[in-house]
Amino acid sequence: MKILELRQLSKEDLLAQVVTLEENLFRLRCNKSIGQLEDTSVITKARRDIARAKTVLSELSA
Repeated sequence: MKILELRQLSKEDLLAQVVTLEENLFRLRCNKSIGQLEDTSVITKARRDIARAKTVLSELSA
């Protein structure tokens, strides 16, 4: 997800997006542990998306 897309969301939407992204990361990690994940770079991308969303949240509260 692009940073510009995240900045257009409201604070509540950002919180919901962070929860969704964290749930997706959990599923990706589970799939990796049981050997169903072929492309492990999606875990890194998911972690970066979470970091982007949390950065925008911290900017809004500052």
